[in-house]
Amino acid sequence: MNKTWSRILCLLFFSVIAVASVAQKVKVGYDKSVDFSRFKTYTVAKPSMPSARPTLYAIVVESIDQELQKKGLNKVEEGGDLVLISGGGIEYGVGSAASTPIPSTYAGAPVSFDATMWTGAGGTAAPTSTYVPKGTLQLQFIDPSTHKIVWNGTLSEKLDSEKKKETMDRISKGITKLMEQFPPPPEK
Repeated sequence: MNKTWSRILCLLFFSVIAVASVAQKVKVGYDKSVDFSRFKTYTVAKPSMPSARPTLYAIVVESIDQELQKKGLNKVEEGGDLVLISGGGIEYGVGSAASTPIPSTYAGAPVSFDATMWTGAGGTAAPTSTYVPKGTLQLQFIDPSTHKIVWNGTLSEKLDSEKKKETMDRISKGITKLMEQFPPPPEK
């Protein structure tokens, strides 16, 4: 890519994300038939390729870990009761084109979900090739014993590259807001 084209893309990128949005959009869906109280541990699926924004990725993963630990879930390197697949980006694209950790190295059978068992936002049939709009974080919890997505949550927000501290605070608050809905309340 020549320098002029790179500069044009860079200017376009920064002009698009320069406008910050106050509202965070959170969407959550889950399998209503799953007893979430049986999950005590989780494993984070490793990215299949390095993140283009490793510091941001590390901060996001650490924030998620802290929220899950508050809920009594313990992180294990392998063999967790749940597998967490995270993805996100700050530009439009598909999967890794958006500088995301999608596809992950989750090596189980292809994941699926039964739409009739879900409430709220639907998940994807497979974590690869996920459409990732600008300023989006998607979390999927997979039950490795059934190879099904049991919980799916997305957080969408416009980010301001000029106000890094404020942006990081908003990302952290957004993750807290998203994770408030995990695990879902028991069905009555």
